[in-house]
Amino acid sequence: MELFSFLDIAILVIGFYMAWNIGANDVSNAMGTSVGSGALTMRNAVIIAAILEFSGAFFLGANVTETIQSSLIDTTQLMGDPTTLVIGMCGALLAASLWLQFASYFGLPVSTTHAIIGAMLGFGGLMGGMQGIYWDEVGSIALSWILSPIFSGIVAYFLFSLLQKKILFAMNPTMATRRFLPYLIGVVFGTFTLSLLFNGLGSLSIDFTFPQTLLISLLVTVFATLISLFIVRRTPEPASALATVAHLPHTLISIDKAIKHLRRVRAASDEGSKDEISRLLNEMQVLAKQMREKTDFSARTSEYAVVEKWFGSLQIISACFVAFAHGANDVANAIGPVAVVISTLSHGAVQASSPIPVWLLAFGGVGIVIGLATWGWRVIETIGKKITELTPTRGFCAEFGAALSILIASKLGMPISTTHCLVGAVLGVGMARGIRALNLGTLKDIILSWIITIPASALMSILCYYLLKAIFT
Repeated sequence: MELFSFLDIAILVIGFYMAWNIGANDVSNAMGTSVGSGALTMRNAVIIAAILEFSGAFFLGANVTETIQSSLIDTTQLMGDPTTLVIGMCGALLAASLWLQFASYFGLPVSTTHAIIGAMLGFGGLMGGMQGIYWDEVGSIALSWILSPIFSGIVAYFLFSLLQKKILFAMNPTMATRRFLPYLIGVVFGTFTLSLLFNGLGSLSIDFTFPQTLLISLLVTVFATLISLFIVRRTPEPASALATVAHLPHTLISIDKAIKHLRRVRAASDEGSKDEISRLLNEMQVLAKQMREKTDFSARTSEYAVVEKWFGSLQIISACFVAFAHGANDVANAIGPVAVVISTLSHGAVQASSPIPVWLLAFGGVGIVIGLATWGWRVIETIGKKITELTPTRGFCAEFGAALSILIASKLGMPISTTHCLVGAVLGVGMARGIRALNLGTLKDIILSWIITIPASALMSILCYYLLKAIFT
């Protein structure tokens, strides 16, 4: 009995340590793009994430979690030896925590889920050998390493390319933003509503059918669009958007393009028309020179500043949704194994499923928040600044691309990594600007950390198991 009481305390300490590391590494992914783009300061990011991560974990955390070990390793041989299973679970959780802290120290965004899986595989292989591991499940997880960043990168690439074409490269970016933004806001609210409802409302015990989910999301989309249209129309246009003089940079850009086309036409023309085309070309070049002297390049810069400010608000909204959903879905990474151990200790036997009490959800939520506030800046700096330069438009595309990938993958039942999706999305945005916009050295370090997460966690799990076994037995 004393052993079990001491193990209760030990697993709570290890569980809190795991939650702290999730906050330091995983939660930083949700806030990294917003901080890197300048849409949020570090202080405000921590405050927003603290509120929404805790709310998601506390109110929408899963009421009953399937035991992690049952889907990855064969635990039937341990049914009569709960103490070994408890020590093994503690060792796996401790190993995953240590690996996450190591990665966070170097600012490497790794998958919390994969760290736990690697630790469980290490324990499972130790107890039952290679045949005690469900390799088909491991294979599907490994496949997600490749699919999730590629898919989210593609979505973010095409979304940012669309924004470039419709807004950033438009003749009047501010006017284009006013026309396009309300519909984009509606899509964002509808998509994230769909994501939350697809996953169910957890501890509130509210589930919707597929038609109900689509209907509610459609209504949210329409309502958000109408409200946004009303707000945009009531908002005065910036001075730069009202300027109609012919001395804005996009006018000069158009003249330069016309000069290039005239040169091509002259080169392909016969001798009879070349003189006339040359005369037009000289007039256009003189006009371009005169306009270049009078063009106000700051007007274009101020237009982009207005556009980025509007998208900064939209990026904050998307970051809030990602943080809330992360708290609801990923708190079980830390608290699920804790609930398994506590249930096993209280019943004296391995349970098929383990209810998560509300106080334990709050416990995990607090640990996540503290981890983000104390060490989150390391991974935030990598995501937000070291892969590619981010602005609010780029950061929004990355967040939305990752969120859409997570939504589709979760509905299809695919194992997914929030970290891999977000890094892939940031990479996709960078690719839309050209390969030179990417920091290939940082990408190499991140991918290498992904590859070694599972074997490193597995090895550390075995070491932690023997260490804890020596202490408690």
